[in-house]
Amino acid sequence: MVYLFLADGFEIIEALAPVDMLRRAKLDVKTVGVTGKTVTSSCGVAVEADMVIDNFEYNSVDAVILPGGSEGVINLEKSCAVQDIIDKAAKDNIYICAICAAPSILGNKGLLEHREATAFPSFMEYLAGAHLSEKYVVTDGQYITARGAGVSVDFGLEIVKALTDEATAKQIRETIQCN
Repeated sequence: MVYLFLADGFEIIEALAPVDMLRRAKLDVKTVGVTGKTVTSSCGVAVEADMVIDNFEYNSVDAVILPGGSEGVINLEKSCAVQDIIDKAAKDNIYICAICAAPSILGNKGLLEHREATAFPSFMEYLAGAHLSEKYVVTDGQYITARGAGVSVDFGLEIVKALTDEATAKQIRETIQCN
């Protein structure tokens, strides 16, 4: 199961494009509301999460995804439950995927040290000890990081590739007419 965490202030395309790509790949994905069942994006769109963080059980986790959005990232980072889930996933060698400002959460925890990673340019400084990449999407071991909203589909397809195979990601890319 893949879990994508939503907190008020999240960037809508950075959350929902990966969910869309994962569901097209027939992967099980659930959105988890960290600030409630209904979570409001940075542009004011309310999204109903599949579940709330209080009901989250760390079982059969294949990947966790952290979307960006400055306020959303602040709300994710201050959640003790999200912090605990990241710690467990890191220890269990589970994919941890973060886009835009969200890689800063991983950087602040020291998880990206000696790894290639990227983030939205103004958040690169928070990737403590990482080998900073100019690529739009980077996979290094269990960590998948991405630059921002404009590469949300690529980010989602990189997660699909990691959890399935390159052929599945390529087929979805062709199906949605993405070059």
